[in-house]
Amino acid sequence: MASQPGPLTQWPWQRLGNMKYVLLAPLLAHSVHKFMTVKPEDRDMFNFLIIPSLLMRLLHAQLWITLSRMKTANSKHSIVDKSLDFEQVDRERNWDDQIIFTAILAYVVNKVIPGASHLPWWNTRGAILISLLHIGPVEFLYYWFHRALHHHYLYSRYHSHHHASVVTEPITSVIHPFAEELVYFLLFAIPPIITVLTGSGSIITSYGYLNYIDFMNYMGHCNFEMVPKWLLDSFPPLKYLMYTPSFHSLHHTRFRTNYSLFMPIYDYIYGTVDESSDELHERSLRKKEEMVDVVHLTHLTTLQSMYHSRIGLSSLASKPYKHQWYLWIVWPFTHALVQLAWHIGTTFTVERNKLEKLRMETWMVPRYSFQYATFAGKEKINGLIEEAILEADKRGAKVLSLGLLNQADELNGCGLLYVKRNPKLKVRIVDGTSLAVAVVLHSIPKGTQSVLLLVGNVSKMALSLCLALCQIDIQVEMVQRDKFNLLKQRLPTQLQKYLVFSGKYRSKTWLLGNGVSDQEQRNASEGIHFIPYSQFPPRVVREDCIYHCTPAMLVPKAYQNLHACENWLPRRVMSAWRVAGIVHALEQWNKNECGETVSNIETMWRAALRHGFLPYDGVL
Repeated sequence: MASQPGPLTQWPWQRLGNMKYVLLAPLLAHSVHKFMTVKPEDRDMFNFLIIPSLLMRLLHAQLWITLSRMKTANSKHSIVDKSLDFEQVDRERNWDDQIIFTAILAYVVNKVIPGASHLPWWNTRGAILISLLHIGPVEFLYYWFHRALHHHYLYSRYHSHHHASVVTEPITSVIHPFAEELVYFLLFAIPPIITVLTGSGSIITSYGYLNYIDFMNYMGHCNFEMVPKWLLDSFPPLKYLMYTPSFHSLHHTRFRTNYSLFMPIYDYIYGTVDESSDELHERSLRKKEEMVDVVHLTHLTTLQSMYHSRIGLSSLASKPYKHQWYLWIVWPFTHALVQLAWHIGTTFTVERNKLEKLRMETWMVPRYSFQYATFAGKEKINGLIEEAILEADKRGAKVLSLGLLNQADELNGCGLLYVKRNPKLKVRIVDGTSLAVAVVLHSIPKGTQSVLLLVGNVSKMALSLCLALCQIDIQVEMVQRDKFNLLKQRLPTQLQKYLVFSGKYRSKTWLLGNGVSDQEQRNASEGIHFIPYSQFPPRVVREDCIYHCTPAMLVPKAYQNLHACENWLPRRVMSAWRVAGIVHALEQWNKNECGETVSNIETMWRAALRHGFLPYDGVL
C-alpha cells in the first residue's frame, strides 16, 4: 500500500483472492458461444482471442519472472545488488490484476465502440498510426503524468506503492494502486482505439501493441542488463527511442530522474536524464561472476516442485510447499518440464544470499526425487553432482553442502564418493548430519526418558541419532527386529544397553525416518509427538498426534535476499543440513563431514547459535 492510501487504491475484486478469475467466466462463455453459433465467415476473432491473449500474457510475465530470477541468481549482470524480501513478494502478488482488467475492458470496447468488432487480421496504415500515436501522445502524456506522480500529494497516496520496490522484478512494473493503473489504461488505449475509430484497426496491431507494452515494461524492471552496448553504438538514435533496464533502474534508486515510459527522448528534452545512465549501463554489462563461499546443492522433489521453486511461481515459492490441485490443469507442461530437466546436462543457480561476509548460492540438480530411485539415473546424477563440486572448487567455494537425496548413502556414500575420486579438492563436502542430529535432540520434549525409533532405512542419520541418544542416557526403543539388530551391532558395547527391542509402542515420542509407513503411524496412541529426522516430512496420518517439521533452524535477521521458502519449511526457516554448511564456512573448519565422519554434535549446535541461527519449534 501507499504510505497514505488515497481514493480507489484497492482493486474492485481484491477480496476475491484467486477467485477473481471467476469474473471472466461469463465473458468467456459468451465469447465461446458466439464463436460456435455463427457462420465461420461471421466470427469475431478479436472477441474470441481475448481470453487466449490473457493466457499468453500470463505466460509472458512468468517467463520474464523466471528469466530475471535465474539471471540475478548468478549476479553476472545484476544492476541493483540489494536484498529482496518476502514483504515485496507479498506486495507484488496481485500482478495479474491488470491483465484481468485489460480483458474486461477489451470485451467492453469490442461491444461498445463502433468498428471494434470483426477487425481484419492486418492493416498497414493502422500499424504506422499506432506507432506514431505511441511516440507522440502516449509517451509525452505519460512522462508528465509520471512527473506529477512524484509530487508529494500523489506520491504519498499512490505512486509510493510502486517505488517501495527498490530492487525491481519484471512484475514490479505493473504493481500500482487501481486509480493509477486506470490512468495508464486510458493512456495506452489511445492508439488502438483511434485506429479503430479511423477504420485502420486490426487484430495483430491491437494485440501486438499490448504485448509490446508488456515486453518493454518487464524488460525495464528485470534488474539485469540485457541491451548490448554495440547495439546502441551501431544505431545511436536508439538511445532516445528505447530505454534499458539500467536506465529505468536509476529511477527506482534516485526517484527524480529518468521518468520516461519506454523512450528516453522526453527525459533528454526536459533535462531529467540521470548523468550516470550511460556509465551504469556499461558497468552492468562488464560485471563478472562473484566469488562464492558456500554452495548448497539441492534438487527437485515432486512433479509440482518446479512451480514452487524460486524461479517458478513467485507467489508459491514464498510459501511452504503444499500440493496445489489447480496445477494439474497444466500437467502436459509439467510433463514437458520433466523431460526438459532430464536432458539438462548441468546444475544451475536458483538463489544467492549473503550473511556477514559470506556469499552463498543454491544450485539445483535438474532431477526429481523419483529419478534418484532408478538404477539408470544414479550414474547421471552422480556425474551432475561431481561436476557441481568441481565447479564450486574452481570458483573458490569453501564449503559445499549436500541437500535432500544428493547425500544418500546408497547414491554416493553420503558424499564420500566424490572425495575419493578427487583427493585434491579444496572445497569441503558437508552432509550436515551433526547439526541435524543436534536439532532433533533439542526438539525432544524435556524430561523424555525413552523414544521410539522408527527406521525406514538404516542410514548414517539413524545411526548417529541413536548413538547420540544413548550417550545422553535416553532409552531407544525399536519395534523392527531387523533394523534393531543392524543398529545394535554398530553401537559401542557400553551403549548397547540403551537400545531395546519392544513389541509394543509405549514411548510418547517417536522419531521417524524416511519410508515410515502410514500403518506404523496408526499404531500410535493419542498425543504422540512425531519428530522426523529425515530430510523429507512424513505424511500426516493422525489428527490427534503432534507432528514436528523436519530438522531446521530460523535464520538470523542479517541473512539477506531470502524471499523463497525451502521446500515445505516456513519463511526464514532453513533445513539443518543447509545451515550446517554455512556454519562450517563461518567457523572456517577445514574438514569434510561426509561418509562415516560426523562432526562434534554439541560443538556444531553451539556454533550455529553463536552465529545467530535459532531453534525452530516446528510443530505443524
